[in-house]
Amino acid sequence: MLTLCSATLSYSLSYSAPAHSRPAVRAVAPPVMAEQEPFAQVVFLRHGQSVWNEANLFTGWANVELTTLGKNEAAAGATQMWKEGIKIDVAYSSRLKRAMQTLDIVLKITGQEDTPVHRCWRLNERMYGALTGLNKKETVAKYGEEQVKEWRRSYATPPPEIELDSPHWPGNSNEYAHIPFGDLPRSECLKDTVERTLPYWHGDIVPALKRGKTVLVAAHGNSIRGILKYLDDISDDEITKLEIPTGIPLVYILDKELKPIKSDRARGVLSGHFLADMDALEKAQQAVADQTKVALDEPEGAAAGA
Repeated sequence: MLTLCSATLSYSLSYSAPAHSRPAVRAVAPPVMAEQEPFAQVVFLRHGQSVWNEANLFTGWANVELTTLGKNEAAAGATQMWKEGIKIDVAYSSRLKRAMQTLDIVLKITGQEDTPVHRCWRLNERMYGALTGLNKKETVAKYGEEQVKEWRRSYATPPPEIELDSPHWPGNSNEYAHIPFGDLPRSECLKDTVERTLPYWHGDIVPALKRGKTVLVAAHGNSIRGILKYLDDISDDEITKLEIPTGIPLVYILDKELKPIKSDRARGVLSGHFLADMDALEKAQQAVADQTKVALDEPEGAAAGA
């Protein structure tokens, strides 16, 4: 090939065609930049309904289990991942039972029980402080609907701090005995949760993605929001409006720089796509949105997003 090219070059230099027979000079098109190439994949999965969700209690770091409905939600998410043929290389979850149960169900149903799993408190749900364990309707009656809405949906306003002698204070649990006292939150707003979650994303999850792995993160509405805010550069205002439905996998494809590649199935401010048809997704997101309506006439048993 090299010899042929050299010969062709030599011929073209030694021969000059008459001016009238020379072909018109065409402009050379600029090189086309290559599109983002898929390199790594991360699947986010919010846990299913917990027993405190069912009882309409503020949950946060309380270590409660899934309901039967919550287990079914996790199983449905696993089925969707199986249909898509998603093979998980490494998985991450919070240290809360509802997230760990969700992850266990997914790995079992998809036949990937040997997947390495890492668990960290930095993926826990936001700490609801003194609201932890309180009934939402009773809390509205005590503090007023506007105040409770501010605590739940503002970006930077945390609820009152939890007392250190509370059974729900994580510092009193052996589960967190390895965490420095000052790192354990007594109350968190979404901003606090983002700042607590991102160091784990960068320090523990990103290294796997840099190796081109497919990662599963089983966590909570607010810890997942924190990572999505970073990935898609979502504003403080928009992130508080983002609804993460329970049990529906959210798939992100990343390029070699770990920048999201916009999915043709993406909606709204997200680059990733949910593994659900449009009607099912809208109903699930509306159900989550309705959880923030903590009016006094809210029906008993309404699920809580915490």
